[in-house]
Amino acid sequence: MNEKNLIKKCLIDDDAIETYPFNEERCGKMPVIRHKSNYKWFALIFRLDGVLYINLKAEPETISILKDQYPESITPAWHMNKSHWCKVDVNKIEPEVLDAIIKRSFDITNKKHSKSISAFNITSKNCWYDFI
Repeated sequence: MNEKNLIKKCLIDDDAIETYPFNEERCGKMPVIRHKSNYKWFALIFRLDGVLYINLKAEPETISILKDQYPESITPAWHMNKSHWCKVDVNKIEPEVLDAIIKRSFDITNKKHSKSISAFNITSKNCWYDFI
């Protein structure tokens, strides 16, 4: 997957927008995907050593399980709170898993729905990303 396709994958709702808050000369091109309504970030797209990554937000329990289930593709977040954010190698994870984590990150940062969001169903080995 390339950066352009990853950005498209993150623009899952009319409330999702692509922004570039960092100085490109100093930091390179790093898209931040955020909510238009509350400006909260839910994704940071970047490259490290030529590898395309995305930082995504999730509950600490979910991140722990994800890191255990996908140790080659999900690791502690880069430059973010490692309890609430994870770093995903987008080319080493199944597309449906990436889609689910992006959706979860979008949902838990969406102020309108923050109190009504249910947790991931983490009891099923096959479908940890199904919602209750």
